[in-house]
Amino acid sequence: MLRMSKMTDYGIVVLSGLAGDGEGGTHTARELAERTHVPLPSVSKVLKELSQAGFLVSHRGVAGGYALARSPESITVAEVIAALEGPMALTECGAQPADGAGPCELEATCHLRGHMRVINGVIHDALQRLTLADLLGPVARTRSRLVSLRAEGRP
Repeated sequence: MLRMSKMTDYGIVVLSGLAGDGEGGTHTARELAERTHVPLPSVSKVLKELSQAGFLVSHRGVAGGYALARSPESITVAEVIAALEGPMALTECGAQPADGAGPCELEATCHLRGHMRVINGVIHDALQRLTLADLLGPVARTRSRLVSLRAEGRP
């Protein structure tokens, strides 16, 4: 089974909670925990990581809290996952470093390596096309948007 970590899942939920108010306002960790039903310690940890990755700005003081650093339309699911998980890949050969040396011991003889990279690319492209704003709308709209992109010949 392919699965992102619980903290990445929480990160996407918390970002959606920030984006979902439609005001672009500042919210505390406690407010976000109440809004999203994610435990406060997890919200605090995710907020710190998302701030370090540049998705959030934090404000100190009495009226402090966190706000999105960019619009929900400009934050992709792929970049959130990459920031919290690292490079996305289904297999070890899909996460080849820039120097070309992969971590898989079968890489030199594997006839599926190219195919796995295609699969990894398709999944990455789909997640790159999904934005935080898409996650705030109805599922049917997101599904039809991805289907229309595929019909246009885009991966």
